[in-house]
Amino acid sequence: MSLTFSCMQRSQFKGEKDTLALFDWEDDKINAIGWLDSKKEALMKNMAQKEGFKGKPGELLVHYPENAQPSCRLVIVGIGKKKEADLKHLRLATAKAVRAALKQSDTLWIGIPDWPERAAHAEALAQVITEAAMLAQYKYLKHKTDTEETKQDRTLKNVILVAEKPGDLPRIEAGVKKGKAAGEAANLVRDLVNEPPSMKRPLTLAKLAKTFATRQLKVRVYNKSELERMGMHALLGVNRGSDHEPAFVHLVYKPSGTPKKRIGLVGKGITFDSGGLNIKVGTGMTTMKLDMAGGATVFAVLKACEKLNLACEVQGFVPLTENMPGGDAYKPGDVVKALNGKTIEILNTDAEGRVILADALAFAAKQDLDAIIDLATLTGAVLVALGDQITGLMSNNDRVATDFENAAKAAGEKVWRLPLDKDYKERYKSKVADIANVSFQGGTPGTIGAGLFLQEFVDNKPWVHLDIAGTAWADNDSTMGPSGGTGAMVRTLLEYLTN
Repeated sequence: MSLTFSCMQRSQFKGEKDTLALFDWEDDKINAIGWLDSKKEALMKNMAQKEGFKGKPGELLVHYPENAQPSCRLVIVGIGKKKEADLKHLRLATAKAVRAALKQSDTLWIGIPDWPERAAHAEALAQVITEAAMLAQYKYLKHKTDTEETKQDRTLKNVILVAEKPGDLPRIEAGVKKGKAAGEAANLVRDLVNEPPSMKRPLTLAKLAKTFATRQLKVRVYNKSELERMGMHALLGVNRGSDHEPAFVHLVYKPSGTPKKRIGLVGKGITFDSGGLNIKVGTGMTTMKLDMAGGATVFAVLKACEKLNLACEVQGFVPLTENMPGGDAYKPGDVVKALNGKTIEILNTDAEGRVILADALAFAAKQDLDAIIDLATLTGAVLVALGDQITGLMSNNDRVATDFENAAKAAGEKVWRLPLDKDYKERYKSKVADIANVSFQGGTPGTIGAGLFLQEFVDNKPWVHLDIAGTAWADNDSTMGPSGGTGAMVRTLLEYLTN
């Protein structure tokens, strides 16, 4: 069941049978003025002291007010120190409130907090609250049978944001619209990543992409024979070991007016990665259904463009294939030619993502775009370097990189820029082709090397590469959602495109 959102003024509050969530600043008195009378407020203060509640980020205090006034269940959540106001604390606090409400309520009322104007306005607060609510409630139960576990699994039906000032309602409604579009997009990526690999073959995902088409979003799918005529032999080479044909999806969103900018998004779409003939160990394959997370992100962001009425043109490019060790699989020592004519020596078939992206980036570079951004679960090295909370970023353009870093900060996602140091480029020279897909020279940084490889196919266009191998998947449950696909970088991309 989908989660519905609405906005109301304080005077319209009718949540006596529901859960009410209020946010509290650290080391301040419980902020329930107008919600609780002086007697109940004193009771809450006393309870907070007994429970040791300070209002620290994510700290939770649950109370059942006498006579269900103002609600049958009151949740107070800490958001840290007011002088250090940070929207990441509001995200965490909202997620905590949602998870607390799941235990008993169908409807959660959320009071918009009193936030320093310098830090954020009502629209931004509503957007953050909406996104966090959608992410925190997410579950992937598609393949669960109807057991007691699933029967008892609760979900919220309604979230109602309560405005203190009537004049804030239009901005809160605008924030809810943005937050819902971003939350839906992130959860779509989660669904696609979590889907079993045999249920999302390349042509299956291409067919799904076609269903996204609207008046403003056009979708074109290129099949195997068309790829052969076009010269996408890098994508075709990786596909040779699979019994399932590849596809290349080109999506184009056009705004209603003249576009201010034209931005291309390229996403890696390996629907399952066995490693090919350089086969992975068994445990290394257990999460390889995630290897199309970049492509899923492109699909979801393009689908959200029309909902947000973006003023820029956005094009998406997703190469889709499996990487399997079949009888005709491409082999170490093979040479494939990319769409732009450059030849690639295959030294490791498990470095296939950069190979299919070579064709996709070359195709995107021909489209007269102002900037190209690619996303890929590309290297295990980025997980070693930055862990599972920070996305690796590389770019050939400082201005575009800075704009993207600012968008990530606003969206509450972490990126870290790595250098595209030319000294490492020599290590990817091939004796039989223009470039090798890996370097076997000791001390070569795998993530930077992969970025240098991809740079060869963007034709000097302004370009950002995002290695989401660490951030696209969570091994453990968290406040913001269960283990599995995370939907990383969706919010950042939408923030970047919006601004």
